[in-house]
Amino acid sequence: MTGLTVALLLVVASAVILRWRRPAWYWLASGAAFAAVRVLVRYTSVMDACGLTVPPSRWRLTLARIANRPVPESRAPRILRLRPTRTGLVLRLKLRPGQDAFDVSAATDRLRHSFAMYGVTSRELRSGVVEVRMTGYDVLKRVQMPAKTDPAPMRVPVALREDGAVHYRDYRAVPHGLTLGATESGKSVYQRNLVAGLAPMNVALVGIDCKQGVELFPLARRFSALADNPDAALDLLEALVTHMEDVYQVIRAEQRITVNVPDAEIAADIWDLPDHLRPVPVVVLVDEVAELALFASKDEEKRRDRIITALVRLAQLGRAAGIYLEICGQRFGSELGKGITMLRAQLTGRTAHRVNDESSANMAFGISPDAVLAAIQIPTETPGIAVTGDSSGGWARIRAPHTSLREAVNLCNQHAERTPDLPALAPFRPAVAALPSDRVPLSKTAPATA
Repeated sequence: MTGLTVALLLVVASAVILRWRRPAWYWLASGAAFAAVRVLVRYTSVMDACGLTVPPSRWRLTLARIANRPVPESRAPRILRLRPTRTGLVLRLKLRPGQDAFDVSAATDRLRHSFAMYGVTSRELRSGVVEVRMTGYDVLKRVQMPAKTDPAPMRVPVALREDGAVHYRDYRAVPHGLTLGATESGKSVYQRNLVAGLAPMNVALVGIDCKQGVELFPLARRFSALADNPDAALDLLEALVTHMEDVYQVIRAEQRITVNVPDAEIAADIWDLPDHLRPVPVVVLVDEVAELALFASKDEEKRRDRIITALVRLAQLGRAAGIYLEICGQRFGSELGKGITMLRAQLTGRTAHRVNDESSANMAFGISPDAVLAAIQIPTETPGIAVTGDSSGGWARIRAPHTSLREAVNLCNQHAERTPDLPALAPFRPAVAALPSDRVPLSKTAPATA
């Protein structure tokens, strides 16, 4: 009996330590099984307490009356599937007649407390079917990306969502993006993850870093063009506009608009072109947009207007030519001058790290008050947590895994041979020294002397 007690205490102590130090291991070992049993046992009573049941239909009441049986109870949504994941549980529900997906969404906080889970989110898969994702622990506290992700051309896994799913930056679905955040909020780490994800792909990286290049120039081996001051940025952006016009000429020459070609084969962007003719896509990363918009003299104002005009043209017309913008800044409001709000309106993807005031969050999520509230509630001691969304109003909390500058540099050096040479951007190609050759191992014996 004493040995059994000791063994039981050891098991409990191991589970407690594992849950504290390695919550993912604890969840996969035992937490998922306990949570699944808890959800199934409490399901009917929890749904009834949360107002997610419907009264019996008339024909069921009629049959009960005819058969002289008790009145049927209210029915909860039917469970189609309960699937454990590495971070929680996924519950797929079939709604009853009269129920709506918004009913489940409004009750997620009550479901979280009732099922004793860390977080609960829901989304509608199709008419009448809702997926409820429940997390068993705080997945954003110590971000661990899954070993297997689902990358695709121009689709980069950059962060982890609060429901345990991977957040992808898909440039073909959302061509242009805006990243806001105060100092030390995690913007640089998010940007490094983008570069690290794009480095192995067939893509040209163009950087504008007006902080004298301290953020992007260490990654220069993987960049086709870099600018470290507003004057160089103006020339680079105008060269990109010229490159965009040249790409459109290639598309026009290969549109194949004849009476013998089906409409589905007509080329309208670079992705409709054959592989041997397709120009390489370009991702433009702007580290601090305010440095491009500020001016202190008439000459600087003229330069600023030309820069913003070029950015607006790229945002409006660059998608079909395979040019995608990724703009970062601490603020992106109308106080930066004319044309800024027009540029901001073209940036569909929105990511907001910790901000210092509500107006900064409104610049990213003015269409969604809930997202604004979530952005201003990000605590200072959790850098890297951000709120991401788009123009539809949907949003989620994410956090990118910490990637040091050294790790990003090593990855860019590893894929330096993938850096394409674009003739229009050749003057802006950073000059870097050749990579050092492999070191010769030292011998334990001294070399022989004559």
